[in-house]
Amino acid sequence: METLEAIKSRRSVRVFSQQKIEKEKILKILEAGRFAPSGLNNQPWKFRTAEDSKTRELLAKETSYGSVIRSAPVAIAVFLDKSAGYERTKDVLAVGACIQNMLLAAHALGLGGCWLGEILKNKDNVNGILSIPEDCELMAVIALGYGTSKEKPERKRLEELML
Repeated sequence: METLEAIKSRRSVRVFSQQKIEKEKILKILEAGRFAPSGLNNQPWKFRTAEDSKTRELLAKETSYGSVIRSAPVAIAVFLDKSAGYERTKDVLAVGACIQNMLLAAHALGLGGCWLGEILKNKDNVNGILSIPEDCELMAVIALGYGTSKEKPERKRLEELML
């Protein structure tokens, strides 16, 4: 898939089939995240996958959008590794680029994904569920799977975004 086409056609998917995601696709998605840009090439991200239904159910209880996590066969929690950081704003932006790379890779591989941020209100609980060290801060959970629907929200015209 051509890059600009992927950027324009990727949409959040919130309902998934229960078709299992091939392990090599999950690894390719994680690899795409690994290649995101970061200040000083510090790569301040860590990942934890949740493929079992018990763990995904525990995660789902930590967000108002739990149905998205329950529907997805895989959830990837993405963390800021504070011990690898050098400037918080730049590091958080780098993690955002990492997440976007992962979402674009999922799209290119025929999968749907949804970036869940509302779960951050319970990030300490998520860390406990996933046994995450204290120096890692939850930045998002990505729900992944073979989508059964795609939302197509309207985008603002470029002229509306220009200052």
